[in-house]
Amino acid sequence: MPLTIENDTPKNWQLRKIGVIGPGIVGMPMAAMLAAARIKEGATQPARVLVVQRSSPTSGWKVDAINSGASPIRGVEPELDTIVRRAVEEGQLSATHEYAELRDADMVLVCVQTDKNGLEPDYRPLFSALRELALVLKTRPTGNIPLIVIESTLAPSSMTTLIREHFAAHELLDGRDILLGFSPNRVMPGRLVERVRTSDKLVSGLLPITSRLIRSVYSRIVTSGTLHETNALTAEIVKTTENAYRDVRIAYAAEMARYCHQMDIDFFQLRDAVNQNLEQTDSASQDFNAVPSGGLLVPTVGVGGHCLPKDGILLLWRRLESGDRSPKSLIEQARRINDESPGWTIGLAESLCGDLKDRHIAVLGAAYRFNSEDTRNSPSLVLARLLLEKGANAIIHDPYVKTDDQNLQRMGLASHFTNDLSLALHNAEVVIACTAHRDYCSGRDHIVGISPRLTAVVDACNLWSRKDFEPRIAYTGIGKGSGAPGAKLIDFVTRGFRIVESGFARELNDTIDFLNSRYAHDEYSIVRYREVQRLAGTCSTGCRLAEPLEAPVLAPLEGFMPTLIECACSSVLSART
Repeated sequence: MPLTIENDTPKNWQLRKIGVIGPGIVGMPMAAMLAAARIKEGATQPARVLVVQRSSPTSGWKVDAINSGASPIRGVEPELDTIVRRAVEEGQLSATHEYAELRDADMVLVCVQTDKNGLEPDYRPLFSALRELALVLKTRPTGNIPLIVIESTLAPSSMTTLIREHFAAHELLDGRDILLGFSPNRVMPGRLVERVRTSDKLVSGLLPITSRLIRSVYSRIVTSGTLHETNALTAEIVKTTENAYRDVRIAYAAEMARYCHQMDIDFFQLRDAVNQNLEQTDSASQDFNAVPSGGLLVPTVGVGGHCLPKDGILLLWRRLESGDRSPKSLIEQARRINDESPGWTIGLAESLCGDLKDRHIAVLGAAYRFNSEDTRNSPSLVLARLLLEKGANAIIHDPYVKTDDQNLQRMGLASHFTNDLSLALHNAEVVIACTAHRDYCSGRDHIVGISPRLTAVVDACNLWSRKDFEPRIAYTGIGKGSGAPGAKLIDFVTRGFRIVESGFARELNDTIDFLNSRYAHDEYSIVRYREVQRLAGTCSTGCRLAEPLEAPVLAPLEGFMPTLIECACSSVLSART
């Protein structure tokens, strides 16, 4: 019997087929783990999982790979290959190019990348998939009410406006013909299965029944984390806030690291002392493969990936669209600071070597994150492009990225890329370490032995230490000063962090007020700062939001005042209704 809804309660809920659109770093682990869970919900047989991947030149190959029992995700992904192989062998998991095979799906996960275009969302790939899905669901079996769950990151208000309106235009109404849900992912390359299984996850819908149904299904794979039910607008705000705040904290750390470089101070000693004061410590200063989760984060060659470079803009989108802009936005200022990082890293190389024109430079790491293949918005590629523009002979190495990677091709870097480390290092005079892949960790023995012309190393990912290379090879890096921070600097940076976190909280609170005034049309949809604060705090990489209080006054430290502190001490965006 088909699903029916009586008094906001599901009746005859059956789960026989689950569709997953997009087998990327979100869709592939979700599909594999749902298939492996062998979920029985109102049916005698476990639900089968069908992955849909459009037949594109860059990604169409994934269908054959999955159907052969192989995960299409490269890099170091513990458990994923085994789970995919077994699920395919057991007949629980398969893949296709044909959206038509979703016609009778009881649940569809949409895991398609979203981006930004300037100061607004870029939803073109997402809506390309949603158009195909809507056309197919118009022919669904009579009485079937499929559950559609958007896993992609969305700008706040997208579910209540763009997504709902899209399906309504195809005569598919939420609560009557379909159920629209939103459950933003918290996965991380290199730890995909672990993060799905153990991370807390938001489950939301435009209707309360939707979040309950999503929770029922996801509880079979989120076995060591907590599922938090909420409304869609709150979930959209929480997801974008987590990444916007992380972007701001990285930018603050970058400003501190640049100051430390000028003063020859060890940033990582400063970081650990400040985080001790904040009671937000981690092991990332000593462990290059640890995920930073403390208050003051770790600055590197820049900020990449599919989330951080865009999510702050997505959070502010509706305000920016309305003309509600200010040069004092911490979120926008952080983007500018982090975008400067690749160029600033090149400046470190120039401080050792002078003009880089005609120099042979090996850029180690094309992926934005260690031990992964993901090159989306990778600052390493920006750095390589800048080196080429300076006339340097740059070659990029990465052990996991494919030679035909679409981002390498898009940036005109494919001919400067290799998977052969010996080839990359053979003529290198300068090495710039951009990604802390485990393959690079052995330092001198790994690099110097096959680089006879090497004279300088720039460590932009906290991979090595000065003793690995000096005295024969000049060494510098982001945050790699030699002096210990004094008590005055530690106190200044700690107090500055408190000012920045309260400034961010005020900007977020004003944004919530703005969104509530325009998009929260009933009691269920209202967003409350305290709830956003609580839910953001469940993020495993650390998102401890402060209270939205006025910032205290902080005097410059011997003429030094970070830009973000100046922004936080000034008036931030105010909601205009």
